[in-house]
Amino acid sequence: MTPLAIPFPEISPNAFVIPGIGLPIRWYALAYIAGLVLGWQIVMRLMARPALWGGTAPMAPKLVEDLLTWMVVGVVLGGRLGFVLFYEPAYYLSHPLEIVKVWEGGMAFHGGFLGVVVAGLLFCRRHGVSALGVADAVALVAPIGLLFGRIANFIKPELWGRPTDVPWGVIFPGDMAQMCHGIAGQVDGICARHPSQLYEAGLEGLVLGVLLWALMAAGALRRPGLLTGVFLMGYGLARAFVELFRQPDAQFQGPGNPLGYALQFGDWGLTMGQILSVPMVLAGLALVLWAARR
Repeated sequence: MTPLAIPFPEISPNAFVIPGIGLPIRWYALAYIAGLVLGWQIVMRLMARPALWGGTAPMAPKLVEDLLTWMVVGVVLGGRLGFVLFYEPAYYLSHPLEIVKVWEGGMAFHGGFLGVVVAGLLFCRRHGVSALGVADAVALVAPIGLLFGRIANFIKPELWGRPTDVPWGVIFPGDMAQMCHGIAGQVDGICARHPSQLYEAGLEGLVLGVLLWALMAAGALRRPGLLTGVFLMGYGLARAFVELFRQPDAQFQGPGNPLGYALQFGDWGLTMGQILSVPMVLAGLALVLWAARR
């Protein structure tokens, strides 16, 4: 039994509706906007404090607004294309016009991350600024967007957890409120599940964010690449851990996703989130070691 299981709270996925035109503004969109705007303001203030960087900031504060534009394009295009290619290639190959419907959801963090990397490198090359310095600043504020984004995943709701076998859980609506078939975590025969979205918000957003800011206060910005490496390692490990409690993506299994099926390496049973996190952890470790030796 799950004595602390609670029904999913009745939260509308729409934050509000614009009067007159009836256009709904979803929490999901507001999470992205809030993360980007707060990140923009914080990075501007970091660039205005050269002492944090050991005497010279990577770029002038006035360039941060231009960087934001590049980041928005990178995260939206990368996140959407990552979801299409990694999770539902068969569906979108049959329905290509659906790819542009970003407002209906369907974004992949690892795709968004690759999009940001490409956009950031192009920005740095165009303006002749330090790529590692800019990356450290972006890594410092990225957990803010992750925190808001995971909370929005919970509100939607999507990306729910596996049936719980611990005293707590959430009874999600819709298809996930199914019979447990003998699983211990149930209330009146209905599955109570791990609120894995909130686990990710806590680890990827709050815990990782506090760690990065503590390192920044200790002078980590003077070692280019250190914060970026810690972010990559921290996110990869947090994501791989929470995947143990998260319902596996149905799109990842079987011939409907040949890429995902091939990446399973036989019957290892790794999720797509875990597989995509491995190179992040390895790249982060390499960056940390390299920055620490400088």
